[in-house]
Amino acid sequence: CFPSLQKREISNFDYLMYLNTLAGRSYNDYMQYPVFPWVLADYHSETLNLTDPHTFRDLSKPMGAQTVERKQKFIQRFNEVEKNLSAQCHYCTHYSSAIIVASYLVRMEPFTQTFCSLQGGSFDVADRMFHSVKSTWESASRDNMSDVRELTPEFFYLPEFLTNANHFELGCMQDGTVLGDVQLPPWADGDPHKFIFLHRQALESDYVSAHLHRWIDLIFGHKQHGSAAVEAVNTYHPYFYGDKMDLNNIKDPLIKGTILGFISNFGQIPKQV
Repeated sequence: CFPSLQKREISNFDYLMYLNTLAGRSYNDYMQYPVFPWVLADYHSETLNLTDPHTFRDLSKPMGAQTVERKQKFIQRFNEVEKNLSAQCHYCTHYSSAIIVASYLVRMEPFTQTFCSLQGGSFDVADRMFHSVKSTWESASRDNMSDVRELTPEFFYLPEFLTNANHFELGCMQDGTVLGDVQLPPWADGDPHKFIFLHRQALESDYVSAHLHRWIDLIFGHKQHGSAAVEAVNTYHPYFYGDKMDLNNIKDPLIKGTILGFISNFGQIPKQV
């Protein structure tokens, strides 16, 4: 299908949705919700330059390898097999899970109630809530070793998820900021519709069209697992590979329940397509 992308016979958005569907991802399952890539690395400029390669995220690398320093730390983790790990892997957290989906979309129902349910009945501490596109990118690409999350499709078509139109009391951050609408990059001028318009333009840009297949290899293709995944710094805890585990052969109900709970809470690798 890549020739169809290159010939612009199908949009990048539609192609990603098609792949997600083939891989078993669905809007009806928060644990296997459609996953989309971060495509930009510029959340600080006043204007967005879609002709500059530096504007974009490196689509050939997973979120854990977006900086040299971060990549080396995850490689070190893989090589050392830290004592608190039960298996050799780069990442013990996932790029898509029920809580990640609900946290992104928490300002809209039914995701509000889903998020609160996953959090034990209430919102999370305000500083940990999704409140800024820029800070979320910095966390997932650079600062937080337990954060390698990607995006959901809504980032490319639904401005409503960025506003607190229902006036939920999301709390107050330590610096005194009251959580409301999501803080947008300067190039969006505080307008969720402009953010979605430019973000979708970025997804459909020449740069992303030329490099998107590399991200697809990581998420849906041959770099999901095995030696190719190790080389790409793209291995996850074995429990995340749901289709690789035969739960029917696990007789111990405690172990089986632990694995199912792990998958439910922390995410699942898409089926390889």
